[in-house]
Amino acid sequence: MNKAFKIILNSKNKKNYLVTVAIGKKCLNDWTDYAKPLWIKYCKKNSLGLIVIVDNLISIDHPFWKKPTWQKMLIGNFLKESGLKINNICYLDTDILINPNSPNIFDHHDDKKISLVSLVKNLPYDLDFIRRRISFNRNRFYSKRYSLDSALFMSIKQIYKHHKLKAQKDWACAGLIVFNSKKFSMIMKKWFFKYKKNVKTYTGGGDQPIFNYEMFKLGRVKIIDYKFQAIWMYEMAFKFPFLYEYGLKKNKIIKKCIETSLEDNYFLHFAGSWYEGQMWKIKNFLKSKINLEQNVSFQRYLKKKIYGKSKGRILPK
Repeated sequence: MNKAFKIILNSKNKKNYLVTVAIGKKCLNDWTDYAKPLWIKYCKKNSLGLIVIVDNLISIDHPFWKKPTWQKMLIGNFLKESGLKINNICYLDTDILINPNSPNIFDHHDDKKISLVSLVKNLPYDLDFIRRRISFNRNRFYSKRYSLDSALFMSIKQIYKHHKLKAQKDWACAGLIVFNSKKFSMIMKKWFFKYKKNVKTYTGGGDQPIFNYEMFKLGRVKIIDYKFQAIWMYEMAFKFPFLYEYGLKKNKIIKKCIETSLEDNYFLHFAGSWYEGQMWKIKNFLKSKINLEQNVSFQRYLKKKIYGKSKGRILPK
């Protein structure tokens, strides 16, 4: 077996797999300690396979080597060449927590397209308000040096222009990609080898701007529900702004807020390098069976029709 990846679970039916890239001991340990338990529950519930990439898929000395986030574009072709028969892949960043009760993401995917979650469209929040609350609170509680008019406010057009790329119609978070291995693996591999090691982006050489440009330029994208990649930075700013006062302290309170957000969503992504992006590193999320059962019951209740016919008292005597 190729030592660059580990098969945690084998898919039992349609050969659909969750795949992540956890290169480096710290990255792998963090994913194993904090995210993996929820991923395994979700995969078992939906009969999905689970694979973790633990080593570079291309030599670090190669002129086209790029940091691990780029190597998601090599996953499909690499696993195919390793002899694995995989239909569809859902790539996820390691810093994503999953609500085990969530629906099967592959049931919301079109094999003929690449499924993504938009960072700017179909959001349950006013994006300008969210950005202002993030900036204001980071400046007040995290660092006075944090700009109140930062790149966080760049429009889609401005981001593409900054990277000298033709503007595309949308902007997605590269932390989640669902694609058919047969149809898109070679295309994504070509994207990877289109850009050399020294490529510069406003994310410090990260793949996000190029990823978006190539994906939307291809034109075969399906935008799926925000709940499949809810952004904790947005969630925290809108629902739990008081957490800014704590930094990384008050783990019990932070954990409860994260669990509440998880119960409202399917996948929760802790993107970013500020305090918000480190808050997922708490063990035993949604460990209680009572919490999970309560979440299932509430989701069922949300789907029920309510007619308002009851004549009973709303408040107890």
